[in-house]
Amino acid sequence: MKPVEGRKRVVIEQVAPQVDCGRYPACRIVGDVVTVSAAVFGDGHDHVAARLLYRHESERRWRSVKMVDLGNDVWSAGWTVDQLGKWSFTVQGWVDHFDTWCSDLKKRLAAQADPYKPDPNAIVQDIPLALQTGALLLEEIAGRAKGPDARHLTEVVLSLRWMADQKASFYENPITPEIMELAARYPDLTLATKFERELPLWVDRERARYSTWYELFPRSASTDPARRGTFADVEALLPEIAAMGFDVLYMPPVHPIGVAYRKGPNNNVVAQPGDAGSPWAIGAAKSPGVEGGHKSIHPELGTLATFAHLVKETRKYGMEVAMDIAFQASPDHPWVIDHPTWFKHRPDGSIQYAENPPKKYQDIYPLDFESVDWRGLWEELYQVFKFWVDRDVKIFRVDNPHTKALPFWEWCIAAIHEDHPDVLFLAEAFTRPHVMYSLAKGGFTQSYTYFTWRNTKAELQAYLEEITKPPVTDFFQPNLWPNTPDILHDFLQKGGRPAFMQRLILAATLGANYGIYGPAYELGENTPAKAVSEEYLNSEKYEARVWDRKASHSIAPLITKVNQIRRTNPALQSNDSLQFHPADNPNILCYSKTHMGEDGQENVILVAINLDYSQEQAGWIDLDLKALHIPHGQSFDVEDLLTGNHYQWADRSNYVALRPEVLPAHVFRVTKQGSPA
Repeated sequence: MKPVEGRKRVVIEQVAPQVDCGRYPACRIVGDVVTVSAAVFGDGHDHVAARLLYRHESERRWRSVKMVDLGNDVWSAGWTVDQLGKWSFTVQGWVDHFDTWCSDLKKRLAAQADPYKPDPNAIVQDIPLALQTGALLLEEIAGRAKGPDARHLTEVVLSLRWMADQKASFYENPITPEIMELAARYPDLTLATKFERELPLWVDRERARYSTWYELFPRSASTDPARRGTFADVEALLPEIAAMGFDVLYMPPVHPIGVAYRKGPNNNVVAQPGDAGSPWAIGAAKSPGVEGGHKSIHPELGTLATFAHLVKETRKYGMEVAMDIAFQASPDHPWVIDHPTWFKHRPDGSIQYAENPPKKYQDIYPLDFESVDWRGLWEELYQVFKFWVDRDVKIFRVDNPHTKALPFWEWCIAAIHEDHPDVLFLAEAFTRPHVMYSLAKGGFTQSYTYFTWRNTKAELQAYLEEITKPPVTDFFQPNLWPNTPDILHDFLQKGGRPAFMQRLILAATLGANYGIYGPAYELGENTPAKAVSEEYLNSEKYEARVWDRKASHSIAPLITKVNQIRRTNPALQSNDSLQFHPADNPNILCYSKTHMGEDGQENVILVAINLDYSQEQAGWIDLDLKALHIPHGQSFDVEDLLTGNHYQWADRSNYVALRPEVLPAHVFRVTKQGSPA
């Protein structure tokens, strides 16, 4: 089969960023400069040129910017994304005959005979003919130009032809950089090559990259042991939570809880009258006053009106409510009666409850994404999101999305984003890497990670380097959590207060997005349900708790200080500059982050942390001064933002000693001095 146009001689390859060959969009944040690179080349010695084409989905016409040749056929250009939502971009390349002619003319002029030093062996350069050729090329360019540009180029054409007629013995170069720049504005794209596809880009708001999450159970917000908490009690806590520096308030499911097979305290399979049950056993239809499912509010917490008031009040404190969406049902959920085909049935006709053998969750029915009525199921789940988005919820933490069909998430999130591109989704995806990454590619804004289970220096460095560098960062925003209601890691169980301080500082400084399961973390709750378990004893998943938030052993002051450091140091508000520095002690982890402001002011944060919760560790760290943008021999000040202490350092090798029971880390702000040491 013959090509449609065989005269297109430019090849375009390796366009980046792209995720899975353009199957999924790369992701950026509004205000980012999106840098695009590509290999653009052709045959022979003709010069090529390239430009980047880009547009927001609301635009019909492409915008363009000239690409710069970086050498070895690699070209680059970028643009600033100024709107949320879908963008497209591609690369166009062509043979630049005028630029090729300019280069050849320069060589001819350099090789012409010196009139003051005649050389009988010099090769005669036919410069007048070359000038005529250039005049023809420039005449074509002038024909594409308009207004003053066209007139200026026409004047250059006449000048070239006049020079060609002079038959001079020596010629100066008539083409200035200004003329070349003007000509480049009007390329001949008749035979231009366009990259084979338009690549997608998704742009989120800033909270996708930088957020600080606080999780609490509303029913445990009461200070009165005689009653369970309500949304009003949560509102009373807003000033305290905001003062600690959190900007996302995340609550587990707030819907009615089923009665059938309700779990008692400590996951007891038999509930007693008055037991609260698990918020993840969603839906009730058999108890008067608590009917409803995923679009209803548990009456003990409040009403739709009081929930809306909480959402509004939270924003007044610079925070947002994140709502938990768990797509599963209690045996009492209205879906069970109205849509039985949405659930798997066992041979005896009963519905299959959730299991993770040997664990059984009789109070929860998983949904069947192979249902014959899968379209109806998908539409209803989408409507759940839409119901709460319409009530001004813009952040969702999604429970176990990896146990639901991956194509559903791609469709559902895209459908929500059609009208609401500012909605963010956090995937609680403690699952295999390919599945976790597939959820991110399919639309999830952020994801839980394996941070909870990475505790050694080698584990932390290897994992954080994976999730904070391309290609993973083109689609994946990590959110680091040292604990959750489901996960009390052995490290916290054994390490006590020093371990809680250490993991807090690690999560908050390694990751621009991090969160804690609130009062349990502040108060160092670390008693497991049994000897070998990540479950909490007296877990809030099964009962309401009353927390002594003013307890003397609370690490809330440290949490507040760390969050204040995050807010005032933009280096900690993104992940792309994370750099690890060697230390001679395997228990000391050292890393830095940097940020260059629009005003030219650089923010540099350097962290050294003791990974051993049991005893003091000391050693020498070997700073990569180049990564810190510090010239060799220049002294610099490091201020420990946790204590206010200052130290003067003068070279790459520096000593630290860290006592975990006091403070397990230095969080330094680096300030360069004016002259070398």
